[in-house]
Amino acid sequence: MTGSQKIIKIAEFDDKSLLIVDDDNPFRERLARAMEKKGFLVSQAESVKRGLEVLKTIKPAFAVVDLRLGDGNGLEVVKEIQQTNSKSRIVMLTGYGNIPTAVAAIKEGAIDYLAKPADADDVEKALLADPNTKAEPPENPMSADRVKWEHIHRVFELCNRNVSETARRLKMHRRTLQRILSKRSPR
Repeated sequence: MTGSQKIIKIAEFDDKSLLIVDDDNPFRERLARAMEKKGFLVSQAESVKRGLEVLKTIKPAFAVVDLRLGDGNGLEVVKEIQQTNSKSRIVMLTGYGNIPTAVAAIKEGAIDYLAKPADADDVEKALLADPNTKAEPPENPMSADRVKWEHIHRVFELCNRNVSETARRLKMHRRTLQRILSKRSPR
């Protein structure tokens, strides 16, 4: 690690509460377990509605919020967290990394923005980084091939595993898509 970023330990915080809002249940559960092992007190929500309900009972010091949720936009949850606890450290997650949404997330109060699937170490670094220093690049970023593979599989799942519909939406030949889907994920 270079001197460009100082990571504070979770033990140095009085309030260790963390809210994870993500509609990808297996991912959210894995991240919650990993963050609990790191010392956070984790609450979970699978939707904007549930996230807003949880915020009525807790004012988390930390939050990890997915941008696109089944019932709306994660920025709604970010706004509410900022209104209830302006010192909360919020990291936005998305499978659709792009500049406008990153800017919107930061304007609403997020301190960082990570592309999914982010691992617990990256999330912890983002949550505990000194907000006055520049973020360090990820240690092991996904390759461009892996990002493409993840996106194709996500669209495939969103199309209920329908190859023809997925190919149409991705503007790709059906046979090309079938070849990609039959291969293992790139590193």
